[in-house]
Amino acid sequence: MGGTGMGDMGTSNGEAMTSPLLGGAGDVIYPHYLANGRVPAAPVTLTAKPGQRVRLRLVNAGSDTAFRVALGGHRLTVTHSDGFPVAPVTTDALLIGMGERYDVLVTVGDGVFPLVALAEGKAGNALALVRSAAGTPPAASARPTELEGKVTLSTDLRAADTVRLQPRQVDRSHDLLLGGSMAGYRWTINGEAFPDGDPLPIEAGQRVRLRFQNRSMMFHPMHVHGHTFALVRGGARKDTVIVRPMQTVEVDLDANNPGQWMTHCHNIYHAEAGMMTTISYQA
Repeated sequence: MGGTGMGDMGTSNGEAMTSPLLGGAGDVIYPHYLANGRVPAAPVTLTAKPGQRVRLRLVNAGSDTAFRVALGGHRLTVTHSDGFPVAPVTTDALLIGMGERYDVLVTVGDGVFPLVALAEGKAGNALALVRSAAGTPPAASARPTELEGKVTLSTDLRAADTVRLQPRQVDRSHDLLLGGSMAGYRWTINGEAFPDGDPLPIEAGQRVRLRFQNRSMMFHPMHVHGHTFALVRGGARKDTVIVRPMQTVEVDLDANNPGQWMTHCHNIYHAEAGMMTTISYQA
């Protein structure tokens, strides 16, 4: 899933788009949203047999858009997040931030069904078809009722026991204050735009806690390079997590990959405008 074309920065009045789930939902209005490289008017078709259990791997490859994903006439059972197994959760829809990946299981019904990735807080959607029988395909603008049902975010998930971090004391903590606004379009961590900020020092072997504190009115999918982390509340094992406006998400990681590693917002425009810093291993 992703957007294509340059689009327009912001809405016609210069304000960011908004979502009841995410607050400020993005800066760019794209002319098209794609599923497997196809526009909704010419969607890719995924085939199955009625009653077949199917795994769908959902990847948000967009730059500025979160997607609310649902399969018309079906519920989704979430089994993996960012490649790691979770305690299975059944939901109507899934909210996927930029850079996040999910595996879901569905038992396919009899017919042709819209797999819709609604551009959260924006107009438009990506679309694929799931076909198990003959029938007329749904419209490109299909809006399954599941989109308005239970919506699951990564912060609602728990890691499977096999991938939980082993309990231990936290050795080093860092606060990452996420700030910025559309005015001047400068996005910061701890008040500085990359590369002006100080790196975050850690040492090999430490258990490190990062506190992503969002002090802006837009959501930020925060990504750490070279490592995976566990959400302190909920415990899902991931490498990218949505931090909603005026909320804090704490994650723990094991410092087991020495080097100089970026952590940044996966809204690529925010990252390019400064919302990046370095996790720096010290000798």
